[in-house]
Amino acid sequence: MTKYAPPGQPGSVVAYRSRYDHFIGGDDVPPSSGRYTEIVSPVTGEVFTEVAKGGPEDVERALDAAHGAARAWGRTSAAERANVLTEIADRVEENLTELAVAETWDNGKTIRETLTLDIPLVVEHFRHYAGAIRAQQSAFVPAGEDVVAYHFHEPIGVVRQRLPWNFPLLMAAWTLAPALAAGNTVVLEPAEETPASLHVLMGFIADLLPPGVVNVVTGSGEETLLAGKSPNIFFADVASQRDAFFDKALEGFAMFALNQGEVCTAPSRALIQTAMYEQFLHAATLRTRNIRQGDPLDTDTMIGAQVSRAQRDRVLRYVEVGKREGARLIAGGEAFEFSGGFYVTPTIFEGDNKMRIFQEDILGPVVAVTRFDDFDDAIKIANDTRRGLGAGVWCRDGNLAHRAGREIQADRVWVNNYHAYPADSAVLSDYQQTKHLLVSYSDQAQGFF
Repeated sequence: MTKYAPPGQPGSVVAYRSRYDHFIGGDDVPPSSGRYTEIVSPVTGEVFTEVAKGGPEDVERALDAAHGAARAWGRTSAAERANVLTEIADRVEENLTELAVAETWDNGKTIRETLTLDIPLVVEHFRHYAGAIRAQQSAFVPAGEDVVAYHFHEPIGVVRQRLPWNFPLLMAAWTLAPALAAGNTVVLEPAEETPASLHVLMGFIADLLPPGVVNVVTGSGEETLLAGKSPNIFFADVASQRDAFFDKALEGFAMFALNQGEVCTAPSRALIQTAMYEQFLHAATLRTRNIRQGDPLDTDTMIGAQVSRAQRDRVLRYVEVGKREGARLIAGGEAFEFSGGFYVTPTIFEGDNKMRIFQEDILGPVVAVTRFDDFDDAIKIANDTRRGLGAGVWCRDGNLAHRAGREIQADRVWVNNYHAYPADSAVLSDYQQTKHLLVSYSDQAQGFF
């Protein structure tokens, strides 16, 4: 067990400043309004810093800075940009512990997650896109007897991105790494709940970037985080043996509580096949009850605080909704008291897929469990949702798992795992536009006029 000191306390690896301005054009810029917003740590419920309260004038100033830097940055070579991204990755890795503590204090998630998941993924994404932009090639296509077509990848120009509050630094990296690799400049607007850790990140990497390439405007507007009700399907053969795979599937069930359930693709619906329903649910409930709750800065703690008092209260309201609907509360369902922060115990409900707790976003450590009879029944229930963002399939039969993965209507399907988020080079094209350059090397007119 390692227990980290809170930021700014004796022995802490990182300290927040008492106030942060916007970061625009390479400088700290006070808000046009002169107003600042107090930022509360979910860990303790206490104010730990304040950030600039942004408005339209601040956003325009940041966009002007980004546009001013766009031409020069967009004309740098892919190799130059790759080198910068690699330097950013190295700098983040060198300060991984500091950033992990800062993120935990800002968001409430556990230090075990920020140390082993969030910040390492930040490093991975910058390294990945450094390699991706180096490897990307333009196309050369003969378009006729004396005409050739060149396809060039070019930056869009300026990317403006509002960030959600559930993965402040990782979501920033998801935008920054491909956008910068493609040659764009960026204006980031972090969520009002979690802007502070991004300032810590910029403090480590700002000197690696030309002024105006990355800009941060805080407090510029409320951000709504949309999630789905992702199904986690457990077929009966999972319980055919009590082995390592069975244990892995139990952990897969408990993934609804990862990051306090504040994940857009959280497996907030568990579908268990009738043939093993009682025994698997019993084992999964025991696994859930063993989730250790407490100080998010303790590496033994498995679940931290909800991002805000409002989010904690929202989760607890949905617990009451589930009870009123007639769902059976199997575990949890109450606030957890620790250091004045915003905590909820991991909660398991049993009910029907038509209930609100099965259909509406909760974004908390709450899973709604139901049973299914056969493959077709599982797919029908899984696809009966408003938004199919993610899904999980647990099965020893590879053919069955593959069929289920294809039939489920979701953007991302995990088979015999959950919550893996590797960097994806395909995203690079989202931050680029393609130019077609057609060149004739004939000196003869085309003959139309």
